[in-house]
Amino acid sequence: MKLVVLNPKHVIYEGEAKSVCLTGDSAEFELLDQHAPIVSLLRAGEVVVDGSESIPIKRGMVTFNRNECMILVEE
Repeated sequence: MKLVVLNPKHVIYEGEAKSVCLTGDSAEFELLDQHAPIVSLLRAGEVVVDGSESIPIKRGMVTFNRNECMILVEE
């Protein structure tokens, strides 16, 4: 999937990913290639890309559609 993680000032991460683990508003979840479309709020925690790269966040939101994941965060 194409993944973009950004905050209001700059792009934090942009590239291809096989999985993204997120701290959703009500539970943690993982997005994989070809996941169904989703929109969710994110709470404080980490965005973990492919089980290796970790991006700490205060809160944010995620959209996933047509194998493109966009995560807007507050660091």
